[in-house]
Amino acid sequence: MDFPLARQHFFQEIHQPDAQIDLAKAALYIAQEEYPQLDIEEYLNALDTMAAEVREQLPSEQYPLRIIQTVNRYLYDDLGFSGNTTSYYDPRNSFLNDVIERRTGIPITLSLVYLEVTKRIDFPMLGVGMPGHFLIRPNIQQMEIFVDPFHRGEVLFPEDCQDKLSQIYAQPVKLESSFLDAVTHRQFLARMLTNLKFAYLQKEELAKALAAVERILLLFPDIPIEIRDRGLLYYQLGNWNAAINDLQTYLAKVPQASDAPVIRRLLNQLGSNS
Repeated sequence: MDFPLARQHFFQEIHQPDAQIDLAKAALYIAQEEYPQLDIEEYLNALDTMAAEVREQLPSEQYPLRIIQTVNRYLYDDLGFSGNTTSYYDPRNSFLNDVIERRTGIPITLSLVYLEVTKRIDFPMLGVGMPGHFLIRPNIQQMEIFVDPFHRGEVLFPEDCQDKLSQIYAQPVKLESSFLDAVTHRQFLARMLTNLKFAYLQKEELAKALAAVERILLLFPDIPIEIRDRGLLYYQLGNWNAAINDLQTYLAKVPQASDAPVIRRLLNQLGSNS
């Protein structure tokens, strides 16, 4: 199968040691499948410019909280970035170029802008994949503060994260320490693509949802649920041989899955012997 040039560049970017993956480039390669004429360098330069302007505003005493305050003032007051609460599932919220241009996005893409700016001013931060809401934190040992880029860079402590988690799920949820672990670059990109996948499923753009799943599986080839979803999308798009292969693989990996009876019935309809 011939993949678009953007997919090939994405593949090359992610097939190197995790710490060497350039998140901004990889995210722009994701966007480039939607916008084939997208100029990657233009948006990398935009991030460079943002960082240069933040650097000019940094106080002489660069304590972590003062740096965060400066970045917040620049991104949210000067540039007007904000969380997109009105059209959360708009696919454009998952494309870094759109987020930079439109000054709005979802937690993970706003986090990416924040991470890229702080990386360029030598204040590295890490992504935190809390369930239901993406956060970031300074890459400083023993410093337990978190930043919520979706809510104007609000600074949170662990107890605040507990409250936010319960608000998200509208019921008490115990904050496990693992919820605040830093994510790898591959995990970050997979979460971005998962958001894009669901945005396209909501719009019933199945071929584009399939493209998102394919890229998740480039990052993590053995995730059973993504193999299943790729199979179901193949089925809906009429590629039945590929659907049978993926659905059989899914059942082999998780034969006791709660949806296994449904998948087996579908395979029987497709004429498979599973």
